Amino acid sequence: MAPALVDYTDAEKELYEFDDLKIGVKGLVDAGVTHIPRFFIHPPECRGNNSSAPQNNGADGVEIPVIDLEGFNDNDDRRVKMVNAIRYACATWGFFQIVNHGVPVAVMEEMVESIRRFHEQPQEAKMEWYSRDFSRKVNYYSSGDIKGRAKPVPAEWRDTLSCRAADDQWDFDALPELCRREMKEYMKNMIDLQEKLSELMSEALGLSKDHLLSTGYLKSIKLSGHYYPACPEPDLTLGTIKHSDPSLLTLVLQDKGNGLQVLHNDQWVDIPAVDGAFVANIGDFMQLLSNDKFKSVEHRVLATSFGKPRISAVSFFLPCAKDIHKPCGPIKELLSDNSPPIYRITSYAEFMSHYRVVGQIGGRALPHFKL
Repeated sequence: MAPALVDYTDAEKELYEFDDLKIGVKGLVDAGVTHIPRFFIHPPECRGNNSSAPQNNGADGVEIPVIDLEGFNDNDDRRVKMVNAIRYACATWGFFQIVNHGVPVAVMEEMVESIRRFHEQPQEAKMEWYSRDFSRKVNYYSSGDIKGRAKPVPAEWRDTLSCRAADDQWDFDALPELCRREMKEYMKNMIDLQEKLSELMSEALGLSKDHLLSTGYLKSIKLSGHYYPACPEPDLTLGTIKHSDPSLLTLVLQDKGNGLQVLHNDQWVDIPAVDGAFVANIGDFMQLLSNDKFKSVEHRVLATSFGKPRISAVSFFLPCAKDIHKPCGPIKELLSDNSPPIYRITSYAEFMSHYRVVGQIGGRALPHFKL
């Protein structure tokens, strides 16, 4: 029998009561639930098995680009090919995978395992980190920012350990000891990789290679360690709802578990886990700054019934803290009589205020800033 449609306003009280328990989705699974609470049930049209957009598993050749960074420091044809590949991927897909990026495989594997250790430690040990005070440097919470959304929406089947640094100045001592060493080494490598991609994206836009770095647009970092437990009723819920990122650039390290999908030409396309690869995607604010030359696209994570949890480390690169109120708009070097500005002058702070209203409930923030 199909489940009854859920009154999410009514279910919101139950979601808050669940959140106050501080046990997360992992706590439900450990308790042996066989049916998910109703506040996790999504409308039929939004579920992974019944979307208005068809599914695609790459069988007909529709796959996101894979870009090889081997030879990044060489000024030869390989560098030219990299820039052209980045330009194509950012303009047409908004998503791509990168290999031979310079981050040691051991660092990547240890990062995934450290996230697993945190989420699979005894519940009592995790509770001290559970908080929705996002001014803190470290938070552990379940199902996204449920109290910052504009209207009640279904919960998401995941738990998250979130850490942030203003202007890439990390207080590593503030991180949980259980994963501190691994996160410290991982973030050092993420900063290096972001600098490589900033160069390539600058060149892909026809700018000097140091343009994005010199502006400080990608100076701050937020790291989210997501844990998606196996779900007893995966067809009724989602690990992450359809959304686009508010960042400029996002880098995703996923384990061998699948479930990440990108919406391309009105079709959901699987992003398979590739050994040693990162998934990169363009965020909304990069689309604004590039005047639509780069595209930010919607994506989601399916819930699965497989035995092992899905684990990912997601690095969001954001403007430096001192500049979030600074007026900015499409990069002036990209504008001309034939390419007038599409977006008005705004600030990252204003953009994020609007994103929190619409972006966290499955809407798009960018149209609000169009001229």
